[in-house]
Amino acid sequence: MVEQEKVILIGADFGAYDAERSMDELWALAESDELTPVATALQKREKIDTATYLGKGKLEEIKQLIETEEVDYCIFDAELSGMQIRNIEKILECEIMDRTMLILDIFNKRAVTNEGKLQTELAKLQYRLPRLSGLGASLSRQGGGGGGGGGARRGAGESRLEYDRRHIRRRITYIQSKLKEAETRKSETRRKREKNGVPLIALVGYTNVGKSSLLNAITGAEVEAADKLFATLDPTARSAFLPSGQQVIFIDTVGFVSRLPHHLVEAFKNTLEEAKYADILLCVCDAADDEAQEQLKVTDEVLKSLEADGERIIVYNKADKLFIAPQNSKGVFVSAKTKQGLNELLKKIDEILADRVQTVNLVLPYNKIGLAAPLNESGAVKQESYEEDGLHITATVQKKDMAKYIPYILHSKEE
Repeated sequence: MVEQEKVILIGADFGAYDAERSMDELWALAESDELTPVATALQKREKIDTATYLGKGKLEEIKQLIETEEVDYCIFDAELSGMQIRNIEKILECEIMDRTMLILDIFNKRAVTNEGKLQTELAKLQYRLPRLSGLGASLSRQGGGGGGGGGARRGAGESRLEYDRRHIRRRITYIQSKLKEAETRKSETRRKREKNGVPLIALVGYTNVGKSSLLNAITGAEVEAADKLFATLDPTARSAFLPSGQQVIFIDTVGFVSRLPHHLVEAFKNTLEEAKYADILLCVCDAADDEAQEQLKVTDEVLKSLEADGERIIVYNKADKLFIAPQNSKGVFVSAKTKQGLNELLKKIDEILADRVQTVNLVLPYNKIGLAAPLNESGAVKQESYEEDGLHITATVQKKDMAKYIPYILHSKEE
């Protein structure tokens, strides 16, 4: 077993956001990247030092801490410029990562599909390009890398770091063209889905709030659901049926974190745009987390940047950890672990989509019995019996398909 690298986490509190919570999140991100944080250093400042981010006095203190703890490198809770990283490394005599580098390293390990890998590489290159003149050895962390320690993390892609601006721009153009092709294919899939009238329901929200576990609980899927940040990077779609019998597609999406850099959102737009076209957005947060409302705020900000306008349902997951659900809370309290509240959630989705279907009683003559096949295949049949005059069926029918069943309706009612 490879020993995990030790790191010190460093931040500045200048009043723009909750710095202590951000440092807690940075700790979780480091652990998710298979690193071992051994200490934190947080300095209160009125403004950031443009050359060294923190004051030189604070950096000298950190340098002593580095020597005492024998750490491998330091992670800053900010997106640093190339010049800042170069200056800080000179003072600390230690390699530096910033928040974006850390997230990119996690993305590099989590990407499974070809599209996810291309999106990750695009984000890396867009991060590197403006920093080429300021960064040297630090960019080695942005190389290939796998799931091991320093050697496995930094070796495989190191030659790529020697690309000059022209090569990087050429690669960016190539990746963008490939992602455009992927988006064209997905657009075609979306058009087919719209033609078939199958609604799309996207699970969106903060990373590690249990979206994948919720998808598994609702659909019976077996999507990897790990207790770590960014366990899901590539979107996962699964089909399911609502209590009414209506078929829907649930899709899991990459999680968000606070202060997610704009260019990362841009790079992963192909993935996140599944949320943009969703009919319903399940905005999932951790019911047991004191910062659940902050999680929802971050989710709202990202969805606004995507111009996602699907109807939203706030879903408080991990409700099994609560002694009592808060009163007057808008949303549905569920537990992917215990299945608590899932029926209520599915009924709420059914209510929103109710105008798309109609429950009808049909009598299909035996020479028209083939019309029952699509209803059975979609799980829309609630009751059926074979009588003298034909097949009697009670089923939920998509309104777009209603025309072919109208001649055989015995009795119908709006749900």
